[in-house]
Amino acid sequence: MAELTRAEPDALLRATGLVRRFGGLAAVAAVSIDLHVGEIHAVIGTNGAGKSTLVNMLSGELAASEGSVHFAGHDVTRWPQPRRARAGLGRSYQRTTIFPEFSVLENCRLSAQSRAPRPWAFWERAARDAASLFAAAASLDATGLTGSEARIAGTLSHGAKRQLEIAMCLATAPRALLLDEPLAGMGAEETGRMLALLTALKATHAILLVEHDMDAVFRIADRITVMVNGEVIASDVPERIRADPAVQTAYLGDAHAALP
Repeated sequence: MAELTRAEPDALLRATGLVRRFGGLAAVAAVSIDLHVGEIHAVIGTNGAGKSTLVNMLSGELAASEGSVHFAGHDVTRWPQPRRARAGLGRSYQRTTIFPEFSVLENCRLSAQSRAPRPWAFWERAARDAASLFAAAASLDATGLTGSEARIAGTLSHGAKRQLEIAMCLATAPRALLLDEPLAGMGAEETGRMLALLTALKATHAILLVEHDMDAVFRIADRITVMVNGEVIASDVPERIRADPAVQTAYLGDAHAALP
């Protein structure tokens, strides 16, 4: 897009001092976080820590009470969610958000079309738009769903539905991915496939991963930020997070216990 032509800083996405208040409650309090291409940055914390609220603020679905968000060198703090998405900021949700009655290919084609609608081409069938079909096919290939194009999305396994959701996100050509619990409800085999997918995607994307599966987080994350009661108590590489007494206390109530 023309509005994203400036030279980009080291961090593709940078949030500084984010605060979100609901009445007198600060659900997120002065949180700063950077996302870099080639890195999976995990955000962990117990229920109610403010993780999903943070993702909603980064994606533009919730306005910040204070603080700023910069994406690709631009201040996007006041940009609404659709504008951030068109600029290349993609996200997935805790609950699967596919169109279950449509085919796998149609799910991805609709996502691709949302990035580049063509309302003036009223004489053409949208389902035959070459650009949208190409983007859909590429996203399915990237997520390992090639061969499932004709399947009805609602008949997929839980893990495949989560793969499809990421494929739909990729079809919009994002540069950063905000993934809210993509491993929820998965078995060991499905989790392994998803982790392999995320590892492959990080080469060309900046990825924020909100997740409760600590084994998976420590297997895949390059950096981990830990939130408690809306605040960041630690942000570092996994080895240092694992050994951090404050993190141990927050999770286990024992400064001498070890995370997985």
